Amino acid sequence: MLPDLSGSHMLIVLVAALVFIGPKDLPKFLHKIGKFVGKMRSMANEFRASFDEMARQSELDELRKEVEAMRQASHAALPQDLGIEAQMKSDAEAAYMANWEASHAPSTDAATAVENSILPPADAPAAPPPAKAARPKAPSKKPAKPQTPAEPAPKPRARKTKPEADA
Repeated sequence: MLPDLSGSHMLIVLVAALVFIGPKDLPKFLHKIGKFVGKMRSMANEFRASFDEMARQSELDELRKEVEAMRQASHAALPQDLGIEAQMKSDAEAAYMANWEASHAPSTDAATAVENSILPPADAPAAPPPAKAARPKAPSKKPAKPQTPAEPAPKPRARKTKPEADA
């Protein structure tokens, strides 16, 4: 890190920078220094984030190994051939097939009867498509004049004249 600088040390550095760099170029120089420090901070933060990510990944790998070891230990402790798994699998398959057959079986409810009455039979010839209606005329670009009775012309206004001055 930076050494501890007191107020008098900072004042000496600022006066030296003002003398050597000059008052005209000092703001530009400080701006460049600020950009450089910002880039260094962003690079340090990126490095720290990647290091933290690697640490988390190694911890996750260790946890996965522990969980896998626990699974293998639990499988070794249980008897392998109880036949329960096969029975559960066959029961689940039977329930699935029963639901599938029930949902795909032909129905005789009222909705099917209405559907059959609306749709023509499959062997009936298809009706020709309806003829296209005549196209309406395109609207004219001029606005239509309103259908109102003729209005009287406006009355002309009387002109105002300046008062005559006595000569």
